[in-house]
Amino acid sequence: MEFLSQMWSLLGLLTILQNVLPSQLLSLLHSLWQSLQDSLTPYSYFDVPEFLGSASVEPNDLYRHVHLYLHQSVLSSPSLPPPRLTVSLPRSNSNLSSASPSLSLSPNHSLDDTFNGHHLVWTLHADTLQDSLEERRSFSLRLPKRHASTLLPAYLAHVSNSADSLERSSRTRRLHTNSQRGGAAWMSVPFRHPATFDTLALDPSVKSQLLADLSAFSDGKEFYHRTGRPWKRGYLLHGPPGTGKSSLIAAMANYLRYDVYDLELTRVTSNSDLRELLIQTTNRSVIVIEDIDCSLQLTGDRRNHQFGKVDKNMNKRQRVQSFDDDSDFEDYSRREEGRVTLSGLLNFTDGLWSCCGEERIIVFTTNFADGIDPALLRAGRMDVHVRLGHCGAHAVRQLVERYVGVREHHLLDNTERYIQAGAEMTPAEVGEVLLRNREAPETAVRELVAELQRRAGASGEEEDEGWEDSGAESSEGSSEKKGKKGKPGSGWEGKVRFLGRLRSLTKSDSGRRGV
Repeated sequence: MEFLSQMWSLLGLLTILQNVLPSQLLSLLHSLWQSLQDSLTPYSYFDVPEFLGSASVEPNDLYRHVHLYLHQSVLSSPSLPPPRLTVSLPRSNSNLSSASPSLSLSPNHSLDDTFNGHHLVWTLHADTLQDSLEERRSFSLRLPKRHASTLLPAYLAHVSNSADSLERSSRTRRLHTNSQRGGAAWMSVPFRHPATFDTLALDPSVKSQLLADLSAFSDGKEFYHRTGRPWKRGYLLHGPPGTGKSSLIAAMANYLRYDVYDLELTRVTSNSDLRELLIQTTNRSVIVIEDIDCSLQLTGDRRNHQFGKVDKNMNKRQRVQSFDDDSDFEDYSRREEGRVTLSGLLNFTDGLWSCCGEERIIVFTTNFADGIDPALLRAGRMDVHVRLGHCGAHAVRQLVERYVGVREHHLLDNTERYIQAGAEMTPAEVGEVLLRNREAPETAVRELVAELQRRAGASGEEEDEGWEDSGAESSEGSSEKKGKKGKPGSGWEGKVRFLGRLRSLTKSDSGRRGV
């Protein structure tokens, strides 16, 4: 009883002192007491506030990393949970039966952690400001004082890396496209494309090289910074229609867990709008321009195509002199300024503005690679060229097994012979035959083999699908295959070239009518 009375007396004295002594003196005494405690304790303490500065406006990225890291630690060690947890459900997943609740550390509770044999403790502090409903949150880290100088940097790097991996794997990815109303604005929907590298009918060597290249790019932050290169990579996917170029893009995005920006060049009115669209893209994204040979007139002779008198090698004075009067030149200048030019696209892929973000992949697709200006295809812009061709025997077997579940069939042994004889079918064509017979596997196999046999008489004009590096020759023996193609306008390549020219002429005529 005597001890309790003394404690009450001491508390009463402290209360009187708080009311009598100036606040500055009380703060000084509190600081001295904290310093005495810090000098006697064997631990060091580090605070991680939720916001930086006194204004509480700029978020602290480290606080977000710690929050994600502790969230992962709680889920990975359910056998030793802290005394109290906060359970929440994201607003987008209001259905409790299908959504998994999120667990986090409750305010003013602690969670133990170990790193390199050392015991560490995280505590979440939540303080309500006086005369305000605003709450200030911060994490406090306790670790051994003797090893603080060497342990802290390595541990915080471990926390940030773990949080980064968790954020990448769990975040909702988006599919963006530029607005139809023109200007520099994106609109987006959730990206839920099911394609993966396991579902693609790719040659095994092409698939392994692509996966290795994508993994090296994703893990290459230190390499790109050390070599002074922007952290970006370009891929050109080319081949006949229906060979899976769009599906490959989706598989790349799913493998890396990147957002996708589908850029429609015909909606972009000028180079400045194109630059603004690039600035608005986020890190860890795939920027896609499909059918680039048909999107705009971006070949080397585009000026000759629209203005017969203007040569791309002319200087400004020569161009002025080549027109009959000033009105023609003014008309030409307006058209040059009011559209996306090759120069603008080159700056988009490899100019100064292309490095305004990190970890970006730029993908061009085309049915006819020869129709693209070589300046767009050089190393540094399109670093990797991947040709997607007609199905080989391996791809046919893959698709048959995936669509109808047939792994071995005596008729499938004939597919390689028919393909070598000249039968050509794209993955889309093979998939369509199998899709309409998916309930009858035997019928599906027989109809597919019959179709290959029917096409066996056709001349095989295309190369096999393959991996090409932009700095090397496209494929082995390409000169021999070019000699076998015959006339330039024969086959699907001639049709694509003709349709591309017809489309460009139509656009040119509509542009003249609108002036």
